[in-house]
Amino acid sequence: MSDLPVTVTCAPCCWGVDDVSNPHLPAWEKVLDEAAAAGFGGLELGPYGYMPLDVPRVSDALAQRGLSIVAGTIFDDLADPANRDTLLLHTREICALITALPAPPSHDGQRFAAPYLTVMDWGHDARDYAAGHSDRAPRLDDAQWAAMMDNIRAISEAARDEYGVRAVIHPHAGGYIEFEDELDRMAADIGPETAGLCLDTGHLAYAGMDPVATLDRYWDRLDYIHFKDIDPAVFDRVMGQRIRFFEACAEGVMCPIGKGNIDYAAIHRLLRDRGYGGYITIEQERDPRNQASVLDDLAASRRFLSDTGF
Repeated sequence: MSDLPVTVTCAPCCWGVDDVSNPHLPAWEKVLDEAAAAGFGGLELGPYGYMPLDVPRVSDALAQRGLSIVAGTIFDDLADPANRDTLLLHTREICALITALPAPPSHDGQRFAAPYLTVMDWGHDARDYAAGHSDRAPRLDDAQWAAMMDNIRAISEAARDEYGVRAVIHPHAGGYIEFEDELDRMAADIGPETAGLCLDTGHLAYAGMDPVATLDRYWDRLDYIHFKDIDPAVFDRVMGQRIRFFEACAEGVMCPIGKGNIDYAAIHRLLRDRGYGGYITIEQERDPRNQASVLDDLAASRRFLSDTGF
């Protein structure tokens, strides 16, 4: 039983929902059915275009299953200035939907009300094939970096000023905000009045950072957390291949929480001692054609986290 004021939720990526053009994705209603069956009270919206932008339909589907939406997602090319209009359109449509749905409950210690808007850079082959390899991943030059920061500010300010939604920036393997130097630079450039952080234990570890130390270092900016775990044997293998991040996920690099090498007992102690309250979302990216073990994996992750005090 949890000794933290938190709610553990899940995300459609646990069913392999990352690329909405993938022909093998499960129906969104199936994801809701199975999230509820697994005992979760909430989940994320998933990538833009997966769940319909239909407030009555989605609201009814959630109510029937006792679920709420804890976050929407911008998962797109944040570096290209020409993408600004699309990013803002998606931001407004997502925020309009999630703020019209029943609000998730708040917890003691929770800094900002859910639902959040997680903001992740994605869509660059040069970085995707270098995921996890800081030494060979190309970096943006100063002008390109400034353009990405401008896009993130525009997204975050639209979410905040027009919808009251807290944007939380999420470093992601295979994007231009992945490694420690990029996280540091982004946190210096985007102030807490504009956006918070959603730190993901799995992506931090994949990028070579210590999840416990990084959560502690950025505590004052940490508004929302993602949990995942890494199979060390698979990780060692894929690090020796030229492979995209989600191809590595299809190989099983992300495993049920507690079966990998991330120290969740230490993370629990940190969150307890620091007084974290709010939402923690379990993620385990996979190939959507490999859905047979989703419920077993989610049950294993939840059981381990419960036994650990979450």
